[in-house]
Amino acid sequence: MAELVREELSALAAIFCGPHEWEVLSRSETDGTVFRIHTKAEGFMDADIPLELVFHLPVNYPSCLPGISVNSERLTRAQCVTVKEKLLEQAESLMSEPMVHELVLWIQQNLRHILNQPETGSGNEKCTFSTSTTMDDGLWITLLHLDHMRAKTKYVKTVEKWASDLRLTGRLMFMGKIILILLQGDRNNLKVPKS
Repeated sequence: MAELVREELSALAAIFCGPHEWEVLSRSETDGTVFRIHTKAEGFMDADIPLELVFHLPVNYPSCLPGISVNSERLTRAQCVTVKEKLLEQAESLMSEPMVHELVLWIQQNLRHILNQPETGSGNEKCTFSTSTTMDDGLWITLLHLDHMRAKTKYVKTVEKWASDLRLTGRLMFMGKIILILLQGDRNNLKVPKS
């Protein structure tokens, strides 16, 4: 299986060879490989929408699904979550074979159709996040406030790796001296500290 992954990574590096299109974020024999692909897909009114796709290939990939994170400055968070869900559904049909390039091609060809679905909409729909205060499973959001950060570059890479490993999406925000991390993901992957 490791040879399949090496071949796939080599092929992806050759395909996405433009400036900033491809970046390996981490590689480990125990945790697998995490990499980022910057691409564009056709959205509303034939406008290109930039997409940042982060893939986590576990050590037993392609026998299991990759972790996928989707970000775009032109899509709402709910739309990014829907795109991620559709990519994972598509990945299920490609199990046991290298699938990342197929998934990227698929999203490039189908993003417009996904965004036109009523449940995705154009960002004007009701929020899809649970407003309930009960401890149910599902999509959760957490905001962390950091006191300080010594090695910013190393810290950012570590946070990106953790978020990818736990299949979380989020943002790191610097507002003057205030440092915030906003995370969104499955309730089971977010631990809320007790005050």
